[in-house]
Amino acid sequence: MDSPPASDRLLADLHRLFPKLIDLSLGRMERLLAKLGNPQNHLRNVVHVAGTNGKGSTVAMIAALLQAGGYRVHRYTSPHLVRFHERINLNDVDIAEEALAALLQRIIAVNGDDPITFFEVTTAAALLAFAETPHDAVVLETGLGGRFDATNVVARPAVTVITPVDRDHQEYLGDTLAAIAGEKAGILKPGVPLVLAAQAEAAAAVILARAEALQAPVWMQGRDWQAQLQPSPPAAGGMDTGGLRYQGVTGGWQQLPAPALMGMHQAQNAGAALTAVQLLRDLPLSPQALAQGLTQVRWPARLQPLHHGAGVRALPPGWRLYLDGAHNPHGAAALAVQLQQWRHPRYLVMGVLARKDPSALLRLLLPHADALVAIPMPGFEEQQVPPAQLLQLASQLGFAGNMRQAKDLPQAVQLLAKGTAAGMAGVQDSAAPTTPEPATVVVAGSLYLAGHILKDHH
Repeated sequence: MDSPPASDRLLADLHRLFPKLIDLSLGRMERLLAKLGNPQNHLRNVVHVAGTNGKGSTVAMIAALLQAGGYRVHRYTSPHLVRFHERINLNDVDIAEEALAALLQRIIAVNGDDPITFFEVTTAAALLAFAETPHDAVVLETGLGGRFDATNVVARPAVTVITPVDRDHQEYLGDTLAAIAGEKAGILKPGVPLVLAAQAEAAAAVILARAEALQAPVWMQGRDWQAQLQPSPPAAGGMDTGGLRYQGVTGGWQQLPAPALMGMHQAQNAGAALTAVQLLRDLPLSPQALAQGLTQVRWPARLQPLHHGAGVRALPPGWRLYLDGAHNPHGAAALAVQLQQWRHPRYLVMGVLARKDPSALLRLLLPHADALVAIPMPGFEEQQVPPAQLLQLASQLGFAGNMRQAKDLPQAVQLLAKGTAAGMAGVQDSAAPTTPEPATVVVAGSLYLAGHILKDHH
């Protein structure tokens, strides 16, 4: 049997050696980076992105837009879905195994026995990789919050971005929207422009007050920039869009292609990304580059259509299978908007972590679903809502559609196909109908579940 890659062993050691309790602070990170020569001070045109939802999609769009203009762009994101290497992306290529292992070994040696966290070590690895690899821009996504996040060590980024703020990670960031927004606003820097997506009033007030205190110019959605998807007549099983209208930095309206990422909410992410890149005065982009970047952007588990794997092979003809990482109320609300656009039947396959308020997710999604199949999340059995309990919650919320448990995604699809004609509650192992009605199946509820699904569905 092949031994695991060196980076996997090093990452496993980091998880084992350092406590999992998150202690938000920048002191450990600053000490470690000083020992490494402060690589964060050698990065050019840094765009720092915080928020609750849409961060990853916005980061992906910023990078794609700049790369379409011929610029070299590195990006740091978390969590990964399939393999850790996804987090450190060097000009559209995930970091190589040998390079990652070497970086981790260097950092572990330099850190010695000093206290440090897993995320701090891996963030240091990313900053070191970026500083030592030629680039024109770097896009950093915060891991948790912003003020004390390990990525918040760049003294003067070129632009900061805050995507919609919602309640998530309250155990670390606070119980109120204002408190959470205050943590996100911690990435703002004196005089550095902020691109601000539309926010709830309580969050906007806190962020704008912080920007005013720092004399940071604010480009706010609805006031300073707008982005609108133009719908075309819905196609069977999905919704096509006629394009994106954007108004922002250049003043007038621009007509651009719709972003390649599906979902009406991606208009907001695209608008934030377009505003951010056009504020990078040293990296001009042509209208052609903006159009190309939008059409070429890729970001997994965001209403991602699946075309390979056992779940796809189980689909009846004409069915579609999508994977979405929606795992909090804001993400579920965005997914619900897209579900409304699709024709019946629409089926949900879900797994949810207990700490993610499963009732809130179900309340938002079930009104737009015709059936629910709950599946387990391998590796997270102790942290997940057991499938039977998830179905019980759905029943308590008054869901009238069919509900079943399945051991995995392929079995869930098979159950849905059988239940199309017979009603899932009464179906055992009878043969599936020969011509089940075309349907849309969406897997949602957890990024960890999404990563597990992607391992078999690349």
